[in-house]
Amino acid sequence: MVLWYGGDYNPEQWTSDVWDQDVTLMRRAGVTVATVGVFSWAQLEPRDGVFEFGWLDDIIDRLHAGGIRVDLATATASPPAWLSAAHPEILPVTRDGVTLWPGSRQHYSPSSPVYRRYAARLVRKLAERYGSHPALIAWHIGNEFGNDNPRDYSDVAAAAFRRWLRSKYTTIDALNSEWGTAFWSQRYDSFEEILPPRSTPTFGNPAHLLDFERFSSDEHIACYVAELEILREYTPDIPVTTNFMGFFGPADYWKWAELVDFVCDDAYPDPGAYDSYIQSGMQRDLMRSLGHGKPWILMEQATSAVNWRAVNTPKAAGQMRATSYQALARGADGIMFFQWRQSIHGAEKFHSAMVPAQGTDHRIWREVEAFGNELPLLAQLEGTPVEGVKVAIVFNWDSWWSLDQKALPAETDYIAGLTAWYTALFNRGIVTDFAAPGADLSGYDLVIAPSLFCASESELQNLADYAETGTLLVTYLTGITDETTRLTPSGYLGPLAATLGIQIDEFSPRATHRADEPRRISGGVQGNYGVWSEIITAKTAEVVARFDDGTASGHPAVTRRPTTSGTAWYSAAELDRTAISDLLGRVIEDTDVEPEFLENAPGVEVVRRGGLVFAINHGRTTATVTVESVAMVLEPYEVVLIEAPEEAGDLLQRGPRHLPVRAR
Repeated sequence: MVLWYGGDYNPEQWTSDVWDQDVTLMRRAGVTVATVGVFSWAQLEPRDGVFEFGWLDDIIDRLHAGGIRVDLATATASPPAWLSAAHPEILPVTRDGVTLWPGSRQHYSPSSPVYRRYAARLVRKLAERYGSHPALIAWHIGNEFGNDNPRDYSDVAAAAFRRWLRSKYTTIDALNSEWGTAFWSQRYDSFEEILPPRSTPTFGNPAHLLDFERFSSDEHIACYVAELEILREYTPDIPVTTNFMGFFGPADYWKWAELVDFVCDDAYPDPGAYDSYIQSGMQRDLMRSLGHGKPWILMEQATSAVNWRAVNTPKAAGQMRATSYQALARGADGIMFFQWRQSIHGAEKFHSAMVPAQGTDHRIWREVEAFGNELPLLAQLEGTPVEGVKVAIVFNWDSWWSLDQKALPAETDYIAGLTAWYTALFNRGIVTDFAAPGADLSGYDLVIAPSLFCASESELQNLADYAETGTLLVTYLTGITDETTRLTPSGYLGPLAATLGIQIDEFSPRATHRADEPRRISGGVQGNYGVWSEIITAKTAEVVARFDDGTASGHPAVTRRPTTSGTAWYSAAELDRTAISDLLGRVIEDTDVEPEFLENAPGVEVVRRGGLVFAINHGRTTATVTVESVAMVLEPYEVVLIEAPEEAGDLLQRGPRHLPVRAR
């Protein structure tokens, strides 16, 4: 098998005379895989029970004749107009009771048994017809589940939510106990009294809100599984997947990733943002982590600008190539795009594509063609792991969902906190995994747990156990509630408190920040902090830094405690980038983690995979970096690959405008 290269192909938007041109251009660009049929339900089943597969037969046969494999979508992401007209009960409803009508996409409730029945019928027809086609390389279920219909508050969803709760709690008394419904007279006498958390006069019950997030994620997963079971029945040997969307709030991908044969991702970082390459790197590392280190596929990215931001900045020349190499370096076995040919109708007509609306005499096409013809020279990457990953960041959706609620001591941004630590590691040339709080952490030299707000006693104990032999850094707002949203029964931090050697006494957030009101920490770590701080007592921990001001003035801000053969660190403040970098430098001294480079080289990343060292400059200015004893100046968006552990001067490829060649 070769690396995947291609994109979403929507031939139904074009007349058949364009199709032959498409296959010719795909071969010219080195396309190996096309994703077909994502939004084609209305073409495949134009009327209830009337199926028209002739056009799809033609397309798949043409692709196969051209040597292009097919990632065949089940087309269930956007129901046809006749279905919602006949069954309006499938439509989703907002928290405020507004029905979301057809005219866009994903206009269905994932809880609707009617929607699932019609979707299953279509999937069965597709599996029967194409399951043995030689072009079929994978099944692609749905599309970006939950992107446009993340939560449904309809009566259909209410009935499904009650079934989900009954399965989880068995008895209403157990639910009342776990939810703490004695507060505000919220006690339920039966499951039938429970509704989705629709608009209420004031704050909702936190446990009710969190369980609805879990339920809603599970309902999207259930739609996927319903289709998966049919495909397994007909084609047990064909891999099945769906496309994730990075750090996407409405879906718990830790749970979902166990149900796909390979992880896929849609990634659209803003090319105009100064740190977009860090955002995309973080997303790619999550995808690799969801698959436990196995290769994944970049299923969608843009060749240049998207269409859905307030301002849609195009990618600079060479930027698409640099971020594509980033995906390969961080574990991808394929680079795909949305979409093959730019649409001339519809809401995405201004979204860039592999073939621009202006045709092939265009910068974008030339970059697409050149990159596609480089990929065969990197075939050795297929199936190989990313090497030397010794650091993990603990991440979970329960904490994200919980910190997005109201009625908290202060509003904090969970993902921003995660990103701050990831950025500090990235800027030191340290490749990072993500890990669920209960995962096996024994293979890491350093584990960082930022704001693990909602965690079970066993998950906190897992971190405590790790810290006995590894280096653990825990930040503020960790271990505050258990998995039911109740304040941690054994006290904030649970079993981690003894491991860290501290006690959290009080939260001390500061709502305003004036120029004449400094927020500093000093001592072994220097820098500023933001809204969040905590008043803590160091029991058995060494105080590394203290707060200089505010209600926490004089109290510990950073602590360190040696364990059996490891170290446990705690940060009681929302540190700024300078302080995070300073603290991270201190923490790394307790580990065997070795950064890939020590120079101040903003925009540069260095990653090892498949016997190659990737050095990529995502910056808009030149950068100097030393890799494998080779000092090199990287131009903006330049990529250099070094064969390791061969002679350091053995460059496989460099330069955004040159095909890869071996230079001895």
